[in-house]
Amino acid sequence: MATLGLGTATAPAFADTLEPWYMPAAERAAQFADHREDHRRSVIEFQPFRVELTGTGDDGTNLRLTSLNPFVNAWFLLETGSGRAVRQYHLENIAPELFTVSLGEGRNELVISSEAATITCAPWEGELEEARRQGLPFAPICEGRLFLRSRGSGSRTMRESVAEFLRSYVPFGEDLINIIKDTLYEDAYLTTAQTMDEAEAGSVVDALGRANLSSHRVMRSQMRMDLVGAESNQMEAGSWYAVQNAPGIYASVVQPGMVAQEVLDVPGANWLDGVENRADVYMFAFDMSRFDLRYEIGTGHPEVDWSPRPSGQGRDYNLPGPDGFGTVNPLQMTGMLNPVFTDRVAAIFAGGFKRDHGAWRLTDFAYTNHGHHYGFLVNGVMLSRLQPGLATIFVLQDGSVHMATWGDDLNPLLPHIRFARQNGTPVIEPDPATGVGVPGSQVRSWMGGNWSGSAEAQLRTLRSGLCQRVVDGRQMLIYAVFSSATPSGMARVFQAYGCEFAMLLDMNSLDLTYSAIYTREPEAEDFDIVHLDRRMAQSDSRHRDGRPMGRFVEFSDNRDFFYLLRR
Repeated sequence: MATLGLGTATAPAFADTLEPWYMPAAERAAQFADHREDHRRSVIEFQPFRVELTGTGDDGTNLRLTSLNPFVNAWFLLETGSGRAVRQYHLENIAPELFTVSLGEGRNELVISSEAATITCAPWEGELEEARRQGLPFAPICEGRLFLRSRGSGSRTMRESVAEFLRSYVPFGEDLINIIKDTLYEDAYLTTAQTMDEAEAGSVVDALGRANLSSHRVMRSQMRMDLVGAESNQMEAGSWYAVQNAPGIYASVVQPGMVAQEVLDVPGANWLDGVENRADVYMFAFDMSRFDLRYEIGTGHPEVDWSPRPSGQGRDYNLPGPDGFGTVNPLQMTGMLNPVFTDRVAAIFAGGFKRDHGAWRLTDFAYTNHGHHYGFLVNGVMLSRLQPGLATIFVLQDGSVHMATWGDDLNPLLPHIRFARQNGTPVIEPDPATGVGVPGSQVRSWMGGNWSGSAEAQLRTLRSGLCQRVVDGRQMLIYAVFSSATPSGMARVFQAYGCEFAMLLDMNSLDLTYSAIYTREPEAEDFDIVHLDRRMAQSDSRHRDGRPMGRFVEFSDNRDFFYLLRR
C-alpha cells in the first residue's frame, strides 16, 4: 500500500461525546452496523456517523438539524415543519475547522460558534426561502457563516448569476473571508509570483529530477504557459519546470517511447505500439505543502444508482442502488466550488468515471460487493461505499492526502475522511519487497482492471491519471493527460517519473480529462486560466464581455472534479 505519509495518519479514538453532537456508544455502533447492511433507505439514513438534534423555534417551527458527520463538521441537513409540510435544506459549513454548528442549549435557534465570536440566527423565518429563491449553487445565510446548497445548472442564466454573485458578494476584504484568513490561513492571501521565489522553485525542480528516459529530446507541446527557464512549446522531455506566477506548480512533457529500457524491463505491463510510443503526455506536479486538496461531485455525475454492468449475483433488483438508494436527494450537488474560495483556487482537474462505467462487468469483482461500484465521499458524507481492492485517493480531516488500494485495514479512518474517490485498480502500486512503484497487478487485464476503451472499443485512447511521490520529504501529486495510451503506457510513464502509486481518472476526450491552473500576477486580484493542454479551453465559457469563465470555478458542471486551494 502506497500513501502520502499514511503511516503517520491514525484515526483519533472515538469518544462517547462529541459536543454538541452526543450519541451513546451502543447507539453509534448499532447505526454503523445498519450502514453495512443491504436494504432500502435514503442517503441520509445511509450515513454511519450522523447525529441529530431536535427542537422548536421561537415561532413554533419544529426543527431537526442533522450533522451528517460530526467528525468532519461540514455538511448538515436542516428540516423544518412536520408531516407533509416538512422542508429540507442542505447546509454547508465552509470553515469546519473554525465554526461549530448546533441548535444551542434552548434548541430553538442555529448557533454558530468560533473562538472569535458566537452568532445566532433563525433562518427558517424567511432567510432560507429567500436564499433558495436566488437560485444560486451556494447562497449565504446566518451572516455568511453557513451556505445553503442548491443543485447547480449549466445554463447561461445560472453562469451569469454566479458571476454576479462573485462580483457582489465576494469582494476581497469581506468579513467572512477575513475571519477565515486571519484565523486559519494567515498567509493564504499573500500573492507572490513564482519568479520572486526562484530559489525554492529551483530546489524542488532539482529534487524532482529528470524522468528515467533513454533520451531527453526537446519537444513542442500543446501547453501554452510561462515557465521558469524554458518556453512551454520548447521543453526538454522528462524535465520539470516551475510555472510562472503559480508557486508550487510544475510542468513536464514526455512520450512513452522515451522511457528507459530498465523501466520497460520491469515485469507487469504489455509492450507499447508505435502510436502509443509517440503520443504526448502532459503533466502538472503540485507541491502539496502549499495546497489543500478538495473534491466535489457534479450536478449529474457520478450518480448513485446501479451501473448497468453488474448482473447475476452482482445485482440486487430489490434495491434502487448498490447502497440502498438511487438518488442523493435531499442533498444538493452544486458542480462547482464555493465562490468564497475563488481567490485561493490554484488548480482544477476532472474527476473519474461516471456511474455507468464505474463498476465491473466480468471477473469476481462483477459478482461480489454488488459489482464493486467506485466509491466516493464529499465533506465527510459517504455517497457510495469505498470498495476493497480499488485504487483510492482520500483526504483526511487534517488535510493530509493519501493514495492507496482500499482495504479493511483502512476502515478505522472512515469517520475522519473528508474527501475520497475510487477509480478502478492501481496503475502503479508499491512492490511489497522494495516499496518501489511497479505496474499494478491488473494493468495487463482489460476486464480485470475495468480499463474501458474508446468509443471503438480500443484500449488505447486519451486517458488521464493521478500519481503521487515523495521527494526530499515533499508530497508531490502529479496529474497527467496521455494523448493516446493503454494502462501499460500509463504505468511505464509513471514508473519513469518515480511514482509510488497511481490511478486512472477519466478518458476519451479533453472535456473529461480537463485540467487548468489559475495564475495571478503580483498584487492582482484577477486570475488567468492556464490549461494543461490549450485545447481544453473549449470546455470553458465566457462572460458577456468576452472574458473567460473558468469551468467548475465560475459555473456549475455536471461532472465531478478535484480542486486545490492555496494554504
